[in-house]
Amino acid sequence: MRNRYFYLLLACTLLLLSCKSKVSSNSAFYYWKTIYQLNPSQRQLLSTIGNKKIYLRFFDITWDNDHNQPKPNAVLRIADTVKGLKIVPVIFITNQTFHHTPMAGLDSLAFKSAGLVSVMASRAGISYQKIQIDCDWTDDTREKYFAYLTAFKKYDKHLLEVTIRLHQVKYRERTGVPPVDRGVLMFYNMGQVKALGGSSSIYNEKDAAKYLGRLDSYPLKLDVALPLFSWAIHSRDGHILNIYAQIKRQDLQDPEKFKPVGSSFRAIKSFFMKGVYIKENDNFKLEETNLDLLNKAAEQLSAKLKPLPGRTIIFYELANINLPEFTLSALNKVTDHF
Repeated sequence: MRNRYFYLLLACTLLLLSCKSKVSSNSAFYYWKTIYQLNPSQRQLLSTIGNKKIYLRFFDITWDNDHNQPKPNAVLRIADTVKGLKIVPVIFITNQTFHHTPMAGLDSLAFKSAGLVSVMASRAGISYQKIQIDCDWTDDTREKYFAYLTAFKKYDKHLLEVTIRLHQVKYRERTGVPPVDRGVLMFYNMGQVKALGGSSSIYNEKDAAKYLGRLDSYPLKLDVALPLFSWAIHSRDGHILNIYAQIKRQDLQDPEKFKPVGSSFRAIKSFFMKGVYIKENDNFKLEETNLDLLNKAAEQLSAKLKPLPGRTIIFYELANINLPEFTLSALNKVTDHF
């Protein structure tokens, strides 16, 4: 009888400890199109799964070769209501911009980009608490990128966070740790893109495992971005031509246009589809995100992350979600891993 009570007490204690160690996470979505306009199903997803929190890409910064200077590109046009939404403005900056911009020009770039965010937000009636900068910087652009971030914080007093790739976690001594308040770990686009065969380049467990050994010691607090997209890799004679998010499985399963060959689809004639010229014998390899893959990614990553109360799980991205399997309960199970 005494042993029975002991084991009962032990079980209750372990249960309480597990409940105490469980931290709450919340969900959000990226939105990456140049016109912000939601359809009813997207609006429903945002208000339920996304908790009305959206990471809204405001504009890109690219390098203008004609004028030899950085410039804003693909500036967002807001054509829908943003009332009641919790919005995080996002700036995407190409690494090439930092290759070409001289160190003396970074303060001006930070001033102008912070100002553009402020003007766009004001015109749309958007209030915000933080800004996200998305740039896949490299060893040789580290100094300039970090100088830009430091200058940005001088001109904008909101919280500043940046995207972090897996290689920047593993090789932090080379790539450095950005001088910001918080990071978002991009847990996708981690494998090599191949024309035919091979593992998914969006997510595969083997490639991901190579970069997770030091994740729990990364000095920035990390939110997480997970993939909610698919794409088709277009190749000709074994050479990759492009990657298209707009080409879906139902397009490639048209028997009048494509023939299944292994895990790929081969064009049986030449034609245009969704603005893409497809030549006879061109190949398309489809890489898809489904719930099984998403749960595997969440399970693998959550086991390596330090617990963080209120961690945000951001799904990329809202504009291209069209699969009925991504329901409220299904995506809540994904975030429950964290």
